[in-house]
Amino acid sequence: MRLLRVAGVAVAALALLAAPVPAASGAPGPADTASAVPESPARSAVPEVVPEVVPALTEWTARPGTLRLTPRSRIVVRDEALRADAETFAQEVADATDLRPRVVTRGRAAPGDIELVLDRSRRQGDVLGPEGYELTVADTVRVTGSTDDGAFYGTRTVLQMLSGGVTLPRGRTVDRPAYAERGVGVCACYVHVSMEWFERLMRDMAHLKLNQLWIEAKVASDAYPGTAFWGYYTKDEVRQLSALARKYHITLVPEINSPGHMDPYLENHPELQLTDVDGERSPSRLDITEPAAFDFYTGLLDEALEVWDTPYWHMGADEYMLGSEYAAYPQIAEYARERFGPEAVEQDAFVDFLNRVDGHVRESGRTLRIWNDGLTGDHTIPLNPDIDVEFWLGEPDQPPSSLLADGHRVMNAAYALYLVRGGFHMDTRELYESGWTPLRFEGETLPERHPGLTGAKITLWPDTASAETENEVEAAAFMPLRFISQATWGSPRPADTYDGFVELAERIGHAPGWHDADRHPLPDGTYALTVAGGDERLTAAGPEAGAEAAFGAAATTWALTGTRDGYYQVRAVGGDGAATDLCLDVVRGRRYLGAPLEAGAVVTQETCSEEARTQRWQVTADGGEVRLVNAISQLGLARRDDGTAVQQAPDRQPPVALRPVATG
Repeated sequence: MRLLRVAGVAVAALALLAAPVPAASGAPGPADTASAVPESPARSAVPEVVPEVVPALTEWTARPGTLRLTPRSRIVVRDEALRADAETFAQEVADATDLRPRVVTRGRAAPGDIELVLDRSRRQGDVLGPEGYELTVADTVRVTGSTDDGAFYGTRTVLQMLSGGVTLPRGRTVDRPAYAERGVGVCACYVHVSMEWFERLMRDMAHLKLNQLWIEAKVASDAYPGTAFWGYYTKDEVRQLSALARKYHITLVPEINSPGHMDPYLENHPELQLTDVDGERSPSRLDITEPAAFDFYTGLLDEALEVWDTPYWHMGADEYMLGSEYAAYPQIAEYARERFGPEAVEQDAFVDFLNRVDGHVRESGRTLRIWNDGLTGDHTIPLNPDIDVEFWLGEPDQPPSSLLADGHRVMNAAYALYLVRGGFHMDTRELYESGWTPLRFEGETLPERHPGLTGAKITLWPDTASAETENEVEAAAFMPLRFISQATWGSPRPADTYDGFVELAERIGHAPGWHDADRHPLPDGTYALTVAGGDERLTAAGPEAGAEAAFGAAATTWALTGTRDGYYQVRAVGGDGAATDLCLDVVRGRRYLGAPLEAGAVVTQETCSEEARTQRWQVTADGGEVRLVNAISQLGLARRDDGTAVQQAPDRQPPVALRPVATG
């Protein structure tokens, strides 16, 4: 039974019922008659009930009694701008309660209905602002926003209040965020993060009123086809991500990092790589002294912005000289002096590159964003003040206060808010119990709010691709997501201790509909994996470790065993019917962040290990067919012309369809 916080004491939701509720007939009534019977207000005073939601409400004025939704409850919406959100909300109510309220656009709200109202006059000069909302629970539930964003966030609160049943405490709140940007960052820069994972993330973000998603991801380029060789997304996939973001009121911030960390794009463009004094090329560095380099980068971003629906562009600009120094590249100093005079220094060339990209981005009507650490060092030309800066690394000579003073909008993207595959995980307990707010940057805590401080975000990085699966990352992000939601909404903390906050978050759970995927569609057992529509079986070239997997006529079978994080280990079965110690794996090929992530990497059988994430396979079922996708590369099992099993290219999905035949 869900618990509600009452004056600091947990009481059962059942105790809130003020009077019995007449049974509903089950048949919907006319639009102008009562669609549900609200519970009567209590005749005597009742304890104040503060709804348990994350982020917590800014304030709540309790009223006696409760309201229970019934099968006759409807969602009443009269403004067409809210119609799509109302339909989404109706489905989410159904996922949360098994009640599917009808969406109606005519008539008055009757007792038991939910009414969504758009009142644009309340954006200016009112406490709602652009994302706030007023929620009143009386005989009806009424959500009012001055924008569709505000109304949408009000529905998130109602959904969380329904996470324990169909009864809502009566009362009123005017709730609004303290910070405009409440974000999450995901680097799909080398690893390929599945579309299904992004959809679950955005659904949960919306549930928590998080409104910004930074994604570093490669879009398959028609203009520069040599850049599409691993980890990329098709343009249609990016359009799907953009559509999901619109549905969940999330602003996307796409990035192609430059002029450093460009190895995913420069591998097949050595002519654009920065060359040192010894003639050695730097695969990750763009040569900012070459006009062709600027044209290459802006060409990539222009093509990407055709499919990203966003007001922003992020160019990274971090760690350009990581592990080296400008002195190794004397042509940069020469270039700077030619452009800006004899007093110019190397960093001027770098800042100039950022400013020129900024000008290009502004021509498209977007705002440029960068990381802060590339701004250190002497330079004689200033950075354009209209560039937004995301501050992650403490720099004593360029603290956030100086960036704000220079006119930049600044977001707190502190290293303390990182989740790194195979590395640092944010200490969510310490952050919560120490009262962390977006004012606390790396190296400096601001004494008070500044109008240029936009908010904060957590960021997910893949320093070691094979250290965690995306399902493990998803589980690790559960509390960090809820923490950043609370910290950026800025309302009073909903629990005095972190343990209490965890208990509350777990009671509320994920967004309705989040658990749509069946991660173990096949029972553990032994199967022959036969190509759908044919007789070729997945087999191995020999009984030893390292033997290549292939499709052929051999009678090989495989033991599928579910892993704790929602995948399968696929173990070869010997001729005696016993499972061997050899498992399907991907270890051959070029390694990026510790694993072969590129299409065409050969699949082999290797000595089984519970810790080897590359031995974990995602199984998706479609009727009587299944498909195997490697948990780390997120690339499907495919058949090369010679029969060898390899990883499939992202834009050639779905991978080979297999027919599992149970053999034991």
